[in-house]
Amino acid sequence: MESLTCNVSGLQNKEGKTQIKNALKKIDGVSQVGVNLQTGDILVEYNSPATDLEIKSCIERSGFKIDYA
Repeated sequence: MESLTCNVSGLQNKEGKTQIKNALKKIDGVSQVGVNLQTGDILVEYNSPATDLEIKSCIERSGFKIDYA
């Protein structure tokens, strides 16, 4: 199992948390999604066929911006 952590801006409330979790769980291979509203971190655990690029793309299509610091 692989994991990916992204720091995201624009994630401010429970509705956003639910939106991003539901979107990510639709990706085949994603098994776990954790969202921390305090820090803006999203932790995704996944297996093939999911890829980190597909997960990042899903986050951004959902209206959130990944902070690449």
